[in-house]
Amino acid sequence: MNNDFWNERYGVQEYAYGEEPNEYLKEKLEGCKGKSYTMLFPAEGEGRNAVYAARLCNEVTCFDLSEEGKKKALQLADKHGAAINYQIDSYESFNSTKQFDMVVLIFAHVPPNKRKEYYQKCIQWLKPGGKMIVEGFAKDQIELNSGGPKNIDMLYSIEEVKSDFEGLEFEELEEKTVHLKEGPFHEGEAKVIRFVGVKK
Repeated sequence: MNNDFWNERYGVQEYAYGEEPNEYLKEKLEGCKGKSYTMLFPAEGEGRNAVYAARLCNEVTCFDLSEEGKKKALQLADKHGAAINYQIDSYESFNSTKQFDMVVLIFAHVPPNKRKEYYQKCIQWLKPGGKMIVEGFAKDQIELNSGGPKNIDMLYSIEEVKSDFEGLEFEELEEKTVHLKEGPFHEGEAKVIRFVGVKK
């Protein structure tokens, strides 16, 4: 999916995946309110998750290729009085002089031939002992119409996660069925893989 696809999807008034944060991320950040972590959100789209994290007093950086996504994210941040550092960037070109306490990937599916390379970069952006929080669609999602890529090679399996995210120690790693209510493009029963990993 190229940048034109995402600019078209995000270039309407409605938020494609809603304005509320992902439920798994919300659950994992419950203890963060009032604390200050540095957090990175690659492929962040319209910013719902980054803005939520920033509202909890975290220092948030995010990037995406979509100019329309950035506009929507900054509008959402302004609505909530939150500050985010949003860059128009890619996995290849994003460059940070610092490492982060947390890296968050929420439905950030990438081309299969770049998958391990991109996810290993995410680990490089993480401090030793830092955490990665991830939720993505599982292979079985291909049978459902509640969201996600229609290329099964872009979907997750437990085995591929363990390989692609080599260098993490998994605090939890599970495949499960959830009910999504995240805007018009994530709606209904869905098969997901989610995990929290700690950089060794």
